Amino acid sequence: MEYHFAYCTLDDARLTLTRGGSAVAVEPKVFDLIHLLVRNAGDLVTRDRMVDEVWGGRIVSESAMSACIAGARKALGDTGKTQTVIRTVARRGLMLVAEVSFEATGPAAVAAPALPAATQRIRYCRSEDGGAVAYAVSGEGPPVMRFGPPHNTDLELEWAYGLHRSCISSVAPQTRYLRFDHVGSGQSERVLRDRDFEIEARDAAAVADAAGFDRFAAVSFSGGCITALTFAALYPERLTRLAIVGGYVEGRSRRSAEAAPDALKGMIAEGWARPESAFANAFATAYFPEGPADATREVLRMMQAACPPETMLRNRDAINTADVAHLLDQVRCPVLILHARDDAVHPLSQAQKMAAGIPGAELVVLQTANHCPLYGSSCWEGYNRTLAEFLTG
Repeated sequence: MEYHFAYCTLDDARLTLTRGGSAVAVEPKVFDLIHLLVRNAGDLVTRDRMVDEVWGGRIVSESAMSACIAGARKALGDTGKTQTVIRTVARRGLMLVAEVSFEATGPAAVAAPALPAATQRIRYCRSEDGGAVAYAVSGEGPPVMRFGPPHNTDLELEWAYGLHRSCISSVAPQTRYLRFDHVGSGQSERVLRDRDFEIEARDAAAVADAAGFDRFAAVSFSGGCITALTFAALYPERLTRLAIVGGYVEGRSRRSAEAAPDALKGMIAEGWARPESAFANAFATAYFPEGPADATREVLRMMQAACPPETMLRNRDAINTADVAHLLDQVRCPVLILHARDDAVHPLSQAQKMAAGIPGAELVVLQTANHCPLYGSSCWEGYNRTLAEFLTG
């Protein structure tokens, strides 16, 4: 995406900044701060949010933050005195006050679908243990609820990041699309609690009630299938149909008595708190070996900001030992399973086992190695069309 403002252009795909047509060299943290501000132009960006998204939630000194802000002002031709581009809101944070326009570049420039609204409204309800669960509804049409990867979603960042917005809008314009963040991550309450898929399914029911969804279709992505299948078994009367993308029946430690140690868990432990970490990049590449690179980078940034390392590690333990084989014959609604042929995270055999176990389920094999398709990949158009047609009936 290219953002144009105050005689400057920031290209977040190429990671470049120009002012008056000339390239401006900036340090990565300065670039990330400017990127955060332009994505939220006209809105207050708090200091806590800067710490979360620019420094990955790590403790940062006041002098380091001040130096980064000063570097951003200098790069944009602004000063702390004039504040014509970046305005300081005393004791709270920063606001980019210049007018911003933007246009898609690279793969996202080709037929990128538009979102149904320019703003998003995030609301909250309570889980059964009192945690605040964030949810948002967008679009018009048949109701569809999303079960995202556990603790890997963030409603606000999905909306703010260009490539994530295109993924949301692939479904949202044709449906009334309900998304929520699990307790412990994203915009929901950041508390550390043990993983319990039945509790998460009941959280989803509370979200559906709060949003006014009685009977609806659902789509799950990756590990979100465990909660979605649990929901389908607990509330068969509420689901009209279910799409499962990149799902599985058994976690990796249940598939074989001789399963090797979880390399992805090691990558999380070593590098999840550092946005520039080679370990975090290796984690993202394992899921999306075919890219596109800019889409993979956006997914990784969102996941790191959405979920603290300790929560991610608990999540890995839970999904590695998950087993929903006993739930498959309890699913009563039509089910469509979409799975990558060369998925290295959850093999195609897991999707085949799921399709064989759910009465009447259908399987579509996607010609990709990406765990879930990304906008701009070769299979995106066919995948997106198949998914939207199924969800809208």
